[in-house]
Amino acid sequence: MLRKQLRRNSIRTRIRRTIKGTAQRPRLSVFRSNKQIYAQLIDDIAGVTLVAASSSAKEFSAKGNKVDVAKEVGKMIAGKAQQSGISAVVFDRGGYLYHGRIKALAEGAREAGLQF
Repeated sequence: MLRKQLRRNSIRTRIRRTIKGTAQRPRLSVFRSNKQIYAQLIDDIAGVTLVAASSSAKEFSAKGNKVDVAKEVGKMIAGKAQQSGISAVVFDRGGYLYHGRIKALAEGAREAGLQF
């Protein structure tokens, strides 16, 4: 378990070296736990979270398997971003492999209008 965490953290730092979010094009950061999935748009220059969405939020009510829930979280973060006037982001997969829930969240955000 510890080896898996160390591997993810090293991949995560390698990704973060190249990806920086700005106010015009923030970073879409994804965190995945065993039960929930979280996404937030971050302006790295100011060090501020602009928009956040998660499957544990009170306004979230989607049911189904974890992949379906992740897709709905992607749609929810895209909707909140559009309301804030954000249309383009940089995707940060957080050291996770791009498949399953991470891929579903990205596809949901793209379907709802985010560009990355």
